[in-house]
Amino acid sequence: MKYPTTVKLKDAIRERRVRCSAAIIAAMLGVLFVAPSLPAQAPAPAVSDRGELLSRFSDSLNELTSRVSPSVVQIVVTGYRPIVDKSGDDTDDQIGYQKSLGSGVIVDPDGYIMTNAHVVKGAQRVLVMLTPSSGDGSPAEEDAAGGTETPPLQAKIVGVAPTMDLALLKVEAHGLHALPFADYSKLKKGELVLAFGNPEGLENSVTMGVVSAVARQADPDVSSVFIQTDAPINPGNSGGALVNTNGELVGINTLILSESGGSQGLGFAIPSSVVSYAYQQLRKNGHVQRGVIGAGIQDITPDLATGLNLARQRGVIVADVDPGGPADKAGLQIQDILLRVGGQPVESVPMTQLAISTQPPGSVLKFDVLRGTKQLSLDIPVKAAAPDVDELAEVSNPERHLVAKLGFFGLEINDTLANSIGDLRIPSGVLVVAMSADQTGADTDLAARDIIHALNGKPVTTLQGLRDALNAMQPGEPGVLQVEEDGKLEYMTFEMP
Repeated sequence: MKYPTTVKLKDAIRERRVRCSAAIIAAMLGVLFVAPSLPAQAPAPAVSDRGELLSRFSDSLNELTSRVSPSVVQIVVTGYRPIVDKSGDDTDDQIGYQKSLGSGVIVDPDGYIMTNAHVVKGAQRVLVMLTPSSGDGSPAEEDAAGGTETPPLQAKIVGVAPTMDLALLKVEAHGLHALPFADYSKLKKGELVLAFGNPEGLENSVTMGVVSAVARQADPDVSSVFIQTDAPINPGNSGGALVNTNGELVGINTLILSESGGSQGLGFAIPSSVVSYAYQQLRKNGHVQRGVIGAGIQDITPDLATGLNLARQRGVIVADVDPGGPADKAGLQIQDILLRVGGQPVESVPMTQLAISTQPPGSVLKFDVLRGTKQLSLDIPVKAAAPDVDELAEVSNPERHLVAKLGFFGLEINDTLANSIGDLRIPSGVLVVAMSADQTGADTDLAARDIIHALNGKPVTTLQGLRDALNAMQPGEPGVLQVEEDGKLEYMTFEMP
C-alpha cells in the first residue's frame, strides 16, 4: 500500500484546464446504445442524435468541473517528513527536511480546508494555492503567458486526526467556493464520480470513473472504511475531492494500491460521513474523539453460524464485551447478532464500526439485536477511544521535539502516553518517535519506540532536561543511556562528538 504523498515537480508541464478522457466518455455512452439493451421495437438512435447526446454529456461534465474546481486547492508543504526508501515507501523511523505537494478541499467559505493528515505530516510551513475563478465561480481562463497564478496563502493547521488520515487547515480568506457534503448512505456501487486534485504537481486536474465498492477495507488489519473507485488517482491527488454528479463531496482521495506507484484503477477515498465528522470535531476541539462502546464484533460466516447454531447465516455477531464498559452496562452480550445500529441495517463489520466511531462521545446509540430468537433494543452510550502511541507520536512538532545531539525526535512520557504504551518498567522518560535523517549528533543504536529513562545514571523525564544534560557533556566524553525496549532495560553507550 502506498500513500501518494511525495511528488516530483515538473516545471515544464503546468496543466491549467480540466480535461476528461474522451475514450472513457465514449465507452460509457457506447454501452447505452448497444442494440440488445434497447426495446426490440425501438429504432437505434441516428448518428446525429448520438453526437448530440455526447455533446450534451460533455457539456454537463464541463459545467460540473467548472463548479467544483474552485473548491479544490494545491497544498505546498515544507518540513520534516519520512524519508522515502528505494521501493517508494515511507520509512517512518527516519525523518528529513523536505518539500512536497498535495491537494485539499474547501469545506467552508471562511477558509477551512480538509486534506489528508499524511499531506501535512511534519509540516513547518503550509502554503495553499487557490484555483483562480471567474465571477460565476468557474475556473479563470489562462492569461496570454499561460498563467493563472494567485498569491499563495499561509495556512494554519487547526487539527490532525492521524488514524483517520484527515487534517483541517485554515487560511485567512472569505467568500471561498465550498463543496457541500454528500449523503454517504445514498452512495451506490457503479455511481459515476470524478476525482479532482494535483497529480504529480499538475494543477487543477480531473479524472472520471465509477464507485467500485462503497465500503472497502483496504487493509484487513485496519478497521478504516474507504470508497474504492477506478477513477485514476496518482501521487499528488492526496487530499483532493471525489465528487458525484451533483457536485457534492463524496470523499477525500487518500491512497492507491499499486506496484508501480501510479494509478492502476485501485483508488481509495475517505467517505464523506467520516470527513464531515472529523471536520466538526477538528474545528471545535482541534482533535477527533472516535466513539467506541466497549465491544468486539466480527462477521458471521457459514461455519460460524453452523457451529453456534445461529438463526442467521450472515451478518455481524458480538464476539467480546469489555467488562464494565458501556455495552456491558447497557446489557449487550456475547453472541448477540446486530440487526440495526442507529436505525440503519447492519451490513458488515466495517460499516458498523464506521457508524459507532463517527458518533460523538457522550451520545447514545440505539442497537437492535437478535438474542437467540428474541429481538431486543438497547441504548448504548458512546465513549471516547483512548489514543494509541502512533497517534500521539504523529501530532508532535518535529522541530520542537528534536534532540539534535542524539539525532532523534522524541515525546515526553506523560500519563496518557504511559497508559497507551502499557507495561512500562519505569513510568517516565522520553519516547523516541523517529530518527533524524540529517544525522549530525552522536552515533547511537537508538531506534523508533525506544524509551530513554536515564543519562549517565541521572533520570531523564523531559526533552529539555535531556538536552541540557547533553549540552553539559564535553567532546569525546562517553555517555551511557538507560533504554527500555519491548519491556526490557539495557544500557547503551555513545561518545559525544
